[in-house]
Amino acid sequence: MSDNPARENGGPTPANEAITSADPAPPRPVREYRIAELARAAGLPVRTLRYYQERRLLPPPRRAGRIGLYSEDHLARLRMIASLLERGHTLEGIRELLSAWEEGRDIEAVLGVEQAVTTPWSTETPVTLTLDELAALFPGQVSTRSVERAVRLGHIEIDGDRVTHWSRRQLEATVTLVQAGVPLEEVLSASQELQRSMDDLAAVFVRLITRHVVARMAEQDLAGLTDVLARLRPGAQVAVEAGFARAMDRQVRAEIDRVLARLAAPSEPRRP
Repeated sequence: MSDNPARENGGPTPANEAITSADPAPPRPVREYRIAELARAAGLPVRTLRYYQERRLLPPPRRAGRIGLYSEDHLARLRMIASLLERGHTLEGIRELLSAWEEGRDIEAVLGVEQAVTTPWSTETPVTLTLDELAALFPGQVSTRSVERAVRLGHIEIDGDRVTHWSRRQLEATVTLVQAGVPLEEVLSASQELQRSMDDLAAVFVRLITRHVVARMAEQDLAGLTDVLARLRPGAQVAVEAGFARAMDRQVRAEIDRVLARLAAPSEPRRP
């Protein structure tokens, strides 16, 4: 006879005994997809998946006879590819990133470096106005030619009657120069020359950082490289601003000296 009448009479089983005697939960079945099912889950056309396979972005499926079966890992990779494409990566660049991942590299560290490098350096605030409002800022100087030139230089973008200037501060500086008497065309010419100089200066910094920082650390400490690049960013900006300010001091002083020299020079007597 059992010493537990409840059990002998079919009564309730103690909770701890029910847990102990319960069968273990069956393993969760592994989800597999045919190519059309995978395409639907990823929100992509089947032809895109086939193209990714041709470019070695997507590993081949498991074969079950003539049927290819894809796993959750394939779906995760497709979602990662979509995310990288949204961030501006090319398919070739994505393939190299995925290859590094497969070789044991930390892709999060790689993407951290990518984000540190590609985060916009400019913190300017765009400003949008109508073509008429733009023309009112520069009375009599806004023409089809000047607008097209500003578009080519990347200063403005036009959408119908709306004009978006990339920088409120630069637009205000241009207005100040024109109001002081500098023709708008001359300001645009100076801007084009300055842009070329800035491109050359940026190339110098990029070469320095690539040669002496990235090449040395990329194979050793990607997380550390991300931190170093973040610290270098404000340093590069300060160097340019300080250098430009110093150059302006020299140029303004030299120009003032030339003007004063002309004013101090004795005027030639008029000929009869």
